[in-house]
Amino acid sequence: MFARKLDAYLIMSISPLLQQLKIKIFADGADINGIVAMSKDPLIKGFTTNPTLMKRAGVESYEGFARQLLSLITDRPVSLEVFDDEFSEMERQALMISSWGTNVNVKIPITNTRGESSAPLIGRLANQGVHVNVTAIMTHSQIEEVVDQMPDGQPVIISVFAGRIADTGVDPVPHMKHALQLLKSKPDAELLWASPRELLNVFQADEVGCHIITATNDVLAKLVLVGKGLDEYSLDTVKMFYNDARGAGYNI
Repeated sequence: MFARKLDAYLIMSISPLLQQLKIKIFADGADINGIVAMSKDPLIKGFTTNPTLMKRAGVESYEGFARQLLSLITDRPVSLEVFDDEFSEMERQALMISSWGTNVNVKIPITNTRGESSAPLIGRLANQGVHVNVTAIMTHSQIEEVVDQMPDGQPVIISVFAGRIADTGVDPVPHMKHALQLLKSKPDAELLWASPRELLNVFQADEVGCHIITATNDVLAKLVLVGKGLDEYSLDTVKMFYNDARGAGYNI
């Protein structure tokens, strides 16, 4: 089923609306088959994962999965996350993960589980040349903490969880616009729109000026719908309801 959706997605990837996007689209997941499938599309510019996605996918060996992923994806960035709660151990893990490939971005959560800022650790890692992806960011003050620690000229990804911000009833669009302003002093920093809830978020993030958006395969599969006429889509929906009712054998 996913392969059929992907074939349609690859066809639709030539859509003018998609070609006009300036934002880089990353695929977020931990299913190797899905990652390989997404890697065939030139619109996908990178990959991200996290321990929660890995657990859901049934990954048992962190290093085994990571090394397999990096052996398959060699031409685009891959973000892999540390998973300890102590900063000294986070640093050790980050340096090890970074050594696994030149295309690795190491994800560091903005705090540990005690709410202590990881900004000093992020600064230390950046000064050692580690390409950091700062994850789980929600507030502007968290962005400011990272900016204060980052050396000039060192790339960093700032992952703001716009989808989770929206879950609280806050409009993420002005929030992300302000985040971009905070990053102006660090031209090598890239703002990533994380945890999108719907395909519209790709276009919102692009309009805001975000550099990257990462989305799971279920969201990316909806790219096949970009440019589809609403009359046609309405008719398809009516046919779906009709066929499902007949298939269920409903009768009154």
